[in-house]
Amino acid sequence: MPELLLENVCYQYKHGDRQVVNGVTCRFEGGKLNAVIGPSGSGKTTLLSLLAGLDQPSQGQIRIDDEPLSDLDLDQYRRERVSMIFQAFHLFPLLTALENVCFPMQLNGIPRDETPERGKALLASVGITEDKYIRYPANLSGGEQQRVAVARSLATGAQVLLADEPTGNLDKANGDKLIEILGGLAHERGYCVIIVTHDPGIAERSDKVWHMSDGILTEHHPALS
Repeated sequence: MPELLLENVCYQYKHGDRQVVNGVTCRFEGGKLNAVIGPSGSGKTTLLSLLAGLDQPSQGQIRIDDEPLSDLDLDQYRRERVSMIFQAFHLFPLLTALENVCFPMQLNGIPRDETPERGKALLASVGITEDKYIRYPANLSGGEQQRVAVARSLATGAQVLLADEPTGNLDKANGDKLIEILGGLAHERGYCVIIVTHDPGIAERSDKVWHMSDGILTEHHPALS
């Protein structure tokens, strides 16, 4: 199962006067649903950007399966080993639900004629029915769009899923369904799932809860709060 290890990771904006991420050492394991909570501005989204290889630590090291991210081709890393799920979905508006899911497979070299069946299986796995496959994102509900976004993230084959406020634009029922899907990916298929959230309900359903404050990350349990 995949694993992300952070060793004394710090990050400071180029012209900033403080560490946005400050000496973080932790381990995110496959097979577990991880929630990172904390106030706005505490460094949660920056931490996610570092894990995705979108930013690089100013100090310390991040490893995936014992390989330093600094030694990897980060574009390839994001195509094949880590996927992000966003609050705003970020689906391609001129592609259908199925085309959105097939697109990353084609980027990774899967023959075009093989992608539709794989894409349909992924959409079905997140509860998108066949009649929605040819709809454009604007003709899907928010919950459906977010589930298509999850299917698209799975299409890359990445075993690490990073989710930034994934339920922020969803009602409670759709939010609960999304967390059920992400939890199933962690518990049944061994994915490493890391969710940045303000939603206490997600924290309550997570295997591990981490609290971030002023750039410092500590392990936390809701029952102790």
